[in-house]
Amino acid sequence: MITPAFMAIDAGIAVTNNKEKPDLGEHPNLPKRKKSIVWEYFTVETVGAGCTRAYCKQCNKSFSYINDSKLAGTSHLKRHITLGICQVIRQKNQQGETQDTPNPPKKRPRATPGYAGNGVTFDQSRSNHDIAKMIILHDYPLHIVEQQGFIDLVRILQPQFNPIRSDSVEEDCVALYVREKQNLLNLINGIPGLVNLTLDLWTSNEAMGYVFVRGHFIDGNWNLHHPVLNVIKVPFPLSDGSLSHTILTCLSDWNLEGRLLTLALDKSFSSETLMGNLKGFLSSKNPVILNDQFLNQNCYARVLSHLALDALQAMKETVDKVRQSVKYVKSSESHLEKFIELKQQLQVPSKVDLILDDTSRWDSTYHMLLAACELMEVFACFDTADPDYRMTLTMDEWKQVEKLCKYLKCFHDAANILTLQPYPTANLFFPEVSKLQVELTYAACSDDPFLSSLIKPLYEKFDRYWRESCPILAMAVVLDPRHKMKLVEFTFSKILGENAEPWIRTVDDALREMFIEYNIQMLPFETTNGDDEGDEIMIKTELCPEGSLDDSIYLDDYEFYISDFVGNQQFKSELDEYLEEPLLSNYQEFDILCWWRLNGYRYPTLSRIASDLLSMPTSTVSPDSVFDTEIRKMDNYRSSLSPRTIEALICAKDWLQNKILPIDDSKAFVKMEF
Repeated sequence: MITPAFMAIDAGIAVTNNKEKPDLGEHPNLPKRKKSIVWEYFTVETVGAGCTRAYCKQCNKSFSYINDSKLAGTSHLKRHITLGICQVIRQKNQQGETQDTPNPPKKRPRATPGYAGNGVTFDQSRSNHDIAKMIILHDYPLHIVEQQGFIDLVRILQPQFNPIRSDSVEEDCVALYVREKQNLLNLINGIPGLVNLTLDLWTSNEAMGYVFVRGHFIDGNWNLHHPVLNVIKVPFPLSDGSLSHTILTCLSDWNLEGRLLTLALDKSFSSETLMGNLKGFLSSKNPVILNDQFLNQNCYARVLSHLALDALQAMKETVDKVRQSVKYVKSSESHLEKFIELKQQLQVPSKVDLILDDTSRWDSTYHMLLAACELMEVFACFDTADPDYRMTLTMDEWKQVEKLCKYLKCFHDAANILTLQPYPTANLFFPEVSKLQVELTYAACSDDPFLSSLIKPLYEKFDRYWRESCPILAMAVVLDPRHKMKLVEFTFSKILGENAEPWIRTVDDALREMFIEYNIQMLPFETTNGDDEGDEIMIKTELCPEGSLDDSIYLDDYEFYISDFVGNQQFKSELDEYLEEPLLSNYQEFDILCWWRLNGYRYPTLSRIASDLLSMPTSTVSPDSVFDTEIRKMDNYRSSLSPRTIEALICAKDWLQNKILPIDDSKAFVKMEF
């Protein structure tokens, strides 16, 4: 990485284009004064008539200088010193003999418009900061700064740069993380709404795991954020206590007690005991607005991955045959040439290329099967072109692979919403999830015995996910002005038939209860202080500290407050007005966050609800892990670092890559001792 400090070569090793010219002044007999600083490292000797050569004081190598009154200049002499061409200087530098090693010649300073003083000043601390940022962004090892190749490169780019040690750059990385963590904390403290959390688990070759805690929230300008907040090292397999400790650490680090809306983690590393403990703890410290919905054990990406893997496992033998067939064709150029020649003879119109899958990603296997299906006619006849090919599939097997691909495509399309638009808003999921529910319902009831037996177990698993997740996803889609309750009513009627009405009522009731809760939080109470002769004091309705208010008095006041609003048409009008207004046209490029930012003044309470619900995540994994078939693993190098350094490197990279917080490069970089 060429940092701005390294690029400031004009201040260090710039080479001038001005050539030395003979002095033609009034005193031609006086010795000519050589102005270039290069002559501190070279001597000049006349070797013949009209021929003068320059000799390096270090290695005694000679260079052309004057030949038949033609001046060669000094640029090639400067390159000999500054670029390390001189063997003596290079050897001394490598051996650390700095006392007798000359400093590379510098361009004589001259006044330049736009620069203060005589030129650009090299900043070592700024360069250290840039190196730390480079290491964070590109996952370079910390000890790269001690590798000879890196040292040589930096020395050429900026000879004034002093090499640094890996423990020093580690401090720089942690310091950058600490500074940006404070900026992110300031941002979170200033958001008007609540925060959603997701937990993801990585393993390692050691008996340790790493829990990634990611926050999801919308700021006051309606920008969606999803930063990694913590990476915490825990024993593996996980215990209920270690996971609870992880959550408590995050809440404490980021001042999130009382500010959570949902917490999502995958069933693969949670237990009923853990969920019960978390529910009890979080419900006591957070507004229980969504009741049981605020703890979500269904990771959308992992649900789809499990369905795809189950389908592939059900046809394992046939899938292996296809894989071996593809592998055979691609194993040598002669096999591939025969395959292409046969394809041309059979006039198969497909233009796809065969690909061999990566079994760690199920989408790779899907694409392998899809390409092979398009070329099944060639595979069916390939044994005639190549007698050594003995893995021919029957046409019935190929038809089964085609049916498998059809439903793998459904899972792939459903998962793509997480990759085409990383961390999309929650309103997009209800139609996608419901569409897949309809597809699987029809397939499970198919008259085709093969298809029914393949899809029915998948449908039963996905149906549980749909019934558990759709109420809260439906609430999010109601806040999409293109759909509101209409899509919920249509979808439930299509899937549940005559049983749809209770589900529709559940969503409507939950949204209205949430609306009441948010009104209580947003509207102030008025009380009278009798000691001050009736002065009114506005008390914001936040959670009071434990023991600061008698529970019975508070509940009585609450019931009285609610009763005042139940029959109040003005109180209900904001929600009802929104639901009764005509739907917006279904724009494909509709920006829902922009719409709520522009219309929030019309719906102050609903906009706060929208801010919290639309930022609610459905998947706990990062976009690059959506199609993974295995839990991700921390590499051995990262595992060898301290937990503090691992968290600093991973979190800071996430913040920098996603531009959550702009880095102010003009500020001085401050080291942190740790």
